[in-house]
Amino acid sequence: MYQDLLIEFQEILELRGLTERSIKSYSTYIRKYLNYLETVLHKHPNDVGWDELRDYIRYLDKTRNLSPRTINHVIAELRCFYIYVLHKNWDSYQLPKRKFDVFLPYILSQEDTWNFISTIPNLRYKCMISLMYSSGLRISELCNLRYEDISRKEMRIYIRKSKNRSEGKTQLSQKALDILFQYWYSYNQPREWLFPHPKDPSIPITPYYVTNAIREHETRLGLEHKLTNHSFRHAIGTHLYENGADILTIKEFLRHRSINSTMIYITLSSTTFDSLSNPFDLLGNRV
Repeated sequence: MYQDLLIEFQEILELRGLTERSIKSYSTYIRKYLNYLETVLHKHPNDVGWDELRDYIRYLDKTRNLSPRTINHVIAELRCFYIYVLHKNWDSYQLPKRKFDVFLPYILSQEDTWNFISTIPNLRYKCMISLMYSSGLRISELCNLRYEDISRKEMRIYIRKSKNRSEGKTQLSQKALDILFQYWYSYNQPREWLFPHPKDPSIPITPYYVTNAIREHETRLGLEHKLTNHSFRHAIGTHLYENGADILTIKEFLRHRSINSTMIYITLSSTTFDSLSNPFDLLGNRV
């Protein structure tokens, strides 16, 4: 395989300041693409034309059954590879991105959220999902929490280098803190990673375990598998809006960089139209 090109691509991403996780993600389909060129086309990337690039996307469609979003991610990787490694111009008209349907995330009601969390039998996952919901944590932020990130005095959780590349803090709920106390004393009082890996305490737990716990509990409660790790972050944003919090406050609570990311909670809220007087209902009422 063209390992030297893959290494150069990864070095470029590192120079651009991408995180290790992002570099790994961006390298996934470039590695597959280079392997495809070597084993299927038997060509060097410099000798590949647009028809063959389009054939590669069709090949992924046929063999991988990728979603339109993932196909767009692959095209973005290829664009980066061609511009920064091969130093070639990229024509977006030759390999356009896919259009895709946009679906609203599934949100539990406030009552159903409490029922879901309060009935989780495993205390570790009950604690993790309680924190993820009540503090609006992303799954990566939750898994990488350390003991010293919890401030009982300030009732805050300190977050190290989050998704938007900045550190921050968020609210610590009293009810979540109570569950955290129970967990901490029951799981050997961890003082480095707050949620150490079940098989290797020297590293943090991975999202896989939380995802699996959510799916198992959905099955336990007889629910469809609609929830994801991010569902609870969406839920707290929606419930804050339903409880009267303004959009700017929710933006700061969830540490969104753009207000556009926060506006979805107006759409997801079950109370958005409750106080709205529809003009049609008022027609004919005026004397």
